Amino acid sequence: MAAWFSWWEYEFMRTALWALLLLVPLLSLLGTLVVNNGMSFFSDALGHSALTGVAIGVVLGVSRYHWVMVVFAVVFALLMNRIRHSGTTSVDTVIGVFSAVGVALGLVLLSRKGEFAAYQSLLIGDVLSITRKELWVLGAALAVTVVFWLLFFNGFHAISVSPAVAHSRGFSVVWLDNLFVVLLAVVVMLAIRWVGLLLINAMLILPAAAARNAARSLRSYHALSLVFGLFAGVLGLLLSYYNAVATGPTVILVLAALFFGTFAMRKK
Repeated sequence: MAAWFSWWEYEFMRTALWALLLLVPLLSLLGTLVVNNGMSFFSDALGHSALTGVAIGVVLGVSRYHWVMVVFAVVFALLMNRIRHSGTTSVDTVIGVFSAVGVALGLVLLSRKGEFAAYQSLLIGDVLSITRKELWVLGAALAVTVVFWLLFFNGFHAISVSPAVAHSRGFSVVWLDNLFVVLLAVVVMLAIRWVGLLLINAMLILPAAAARNAARSLRSYHALSLVFGLFAGVLGLLLSYYNAVATGPTVILVLAALFFGTFAMRKK
């Protein structure tokens, strides 16, 4: 039995556990709205834009490039959101173009400097490398997200059902929609260092997608998304430790198993 708890002896494992207990609720809260609004590709494009944010920081000689990532992602998200609602072209086309540009521009700038190899860790992330100081950043981000959730959830949810209905109920659709994409951009950029730009979208949508298969009400939908995410985070961390594999992809595989399991139950 003691062997099952041998991981607790290592500080990096304890810190990673706390990180997942903060990260998962943070992403699960936003993930339900991402799924409800059909914005899975939108959040994926945001993740890809991280490369360009890093590249801009490197070109400008900014040592703390993570904040450059956040600023660029906010501008990127607002611009993409405006074009997305312009009606001049299909939504998936707009998001596809932005996603491609976000990756390509970042690769061009980083390869020109010959520094892309130094930032490859951003592709898959490494939650085991998080420090105690960075836990406070995640905790603050979670607290801010919860406050926004409590204050604006009715408006966010009304827009996900129907923007026209939300407008008729007195909600400022454009303002709330932009507020949501800004919050999403900031959270994605903060989490991407430990989740990875290749996996961040899966971490956002899989808990909500699995919960949607099993939920019978709006309340249970959000609760199950949180429970599934926490379960996958802890189990994925332990499985990765005992099998000596990457933590992020292992968590995603557990979430995928939950999705397919709940999907099969729903079909049945």
